[in-house]
Amino acid sequence: MVEGGNISKPDKTEFNECWKTTWKTPYIVRLALSAGIGGLLFGYDTGVISGALLYIREDFGQVDRKTWLQELIVSMAVAGAIGGAAIGGWISDKFGRKKSILLADVLFAAGALVMAFAPAPWMIILGRVFVGLGVGMASMTSPLYISEASPARIRGALVSTNGLLITGGQFLSYLINLAFTKTRWTWRWMLGIAAVPAFVQFILMLSLPESPRWLFRQNKIEEARSILEKIFPANEADDEMNALKLSVEAEKADGHAIGDNLIQKLKGALSNIVVRRGLYAGITVQVAQQFSGINTVMYYSPTIVQFAGFASNQTALALSLITSGLNAIGSIISMALVDRYGRRRLMLVSMAGIVLCLVSLSVIFLEAASHAPKISQFDTNFAPNGTCPSYISAPKPSPWNCMSCLKAGCGFCSNAVNQASIDSFHFNCY
Repeated sequence: MVEGGNISKPDKTEFNECWKTTWKTPYIVRLALSAGIGGLLFGYDTGVISGALLYIREDFGQVDRKTWLQELIVSMAVAGAIGGAAIGGWISDKFGRKKSILLADVLFAAGALVMAFAPAPWMIILGRVFVGLGVGMASMTSPLYISEASPARIRGALVSTNGLLITGGQFLSYLINLAFTKTRWTWRWMLGIAAVPAFVQFILMLSLPESPRWLFRQNKIEEARSILEKIFPANEADDEMNALKLSVEAEKADGHAIGDNLIQKLKGALSNIVVRRGLYAGITVQVAQQFSGINTVMYYSPTIVQFAGFASNQTALALSLITSGLNAIGSIISMALVDRYGRRRLMLVSMAGIVLCLVSLSVIFLEAASHAPKISQFDTNFAPNGTCPSYISAPKPSPWNCMSCLKAGCGFCSNAVNQASIDSFHFNCY
């Protein structure tokens, strides 16, 4: 279950093996899904702010006028997640995976409630920090807990449930955003309801055991054995216990060989070719994933849709469901194929798809810019008494087209051929 040390080729287990195993041992599903709610919280936080931001701007004029406030509201969750991930590793090693997840739930629920009752933008920012701390801890600890409580032959599929719940949480957030567009306290409901899954996970985790690997490292041998007996058939539990023992002993031996303090451990780890190659691979994958721009799309998806010409908040949120839905479908496909074809192959295929889509978008944007229709003060609201100071003060406004208006922060314009009211957008024009 938790054997380690040697690097082997990906397991070729069919995905139906996962279903067979979990069907026979539903306790495994309970462990994986309960811990995976941390991924759901992560995904929900990523997606919910995109829709909530539209209505926060309507309630707080300073947020609508100042883009740096919008950026701060969005980014403070990421800043909090950096801190949460940094301390989450230490907390999970010191106090256990279970307690780390419970603390993450408390932080997330507290942040959600602070945002829901925020009387001013700075309270929303504070709540975003709390939520980020919880997300950072959960995003690190939840997959760790699942991997340490999963049989090796289906570990890839079970850990992928965390990724599925992340993308599922994003899709759910867009649905909830759309559902609350007609309510009185739109964005408050959108942000505050996130406390519900955090509370649910907190209750579920109270009834679940600690990670068997962590217990074994704390010399709680019998507790670790009792958990393994719930996960594996009686004839396999002893073998898994022996594998766990060998793995932990090898890990401790490697740790002592590397060094005792942090500096020595860093030097020792970097001097180890296996650790170094793994570190390079991990950093490369994460950097490539972030530079794909998917987080920006998720954080600002409805705003991007509005930039494309769909002014209605409801329409923008509805169209954003397409992106989040396809994202969730991709996670399901990866779960079905990860143990059959391996991690590396799926990663290469997905990166090739990302490159192809980004190049296609670049071409589309270039064509849109070069073919944007010309505008004039007779076709639009850019009359001398218009509301766009950039156009009024421009030395040569005659060459302007719809792209020029977009860059000026005023949204789309209209001409005699393609009518689209400038009143659709009110970003910086007051």
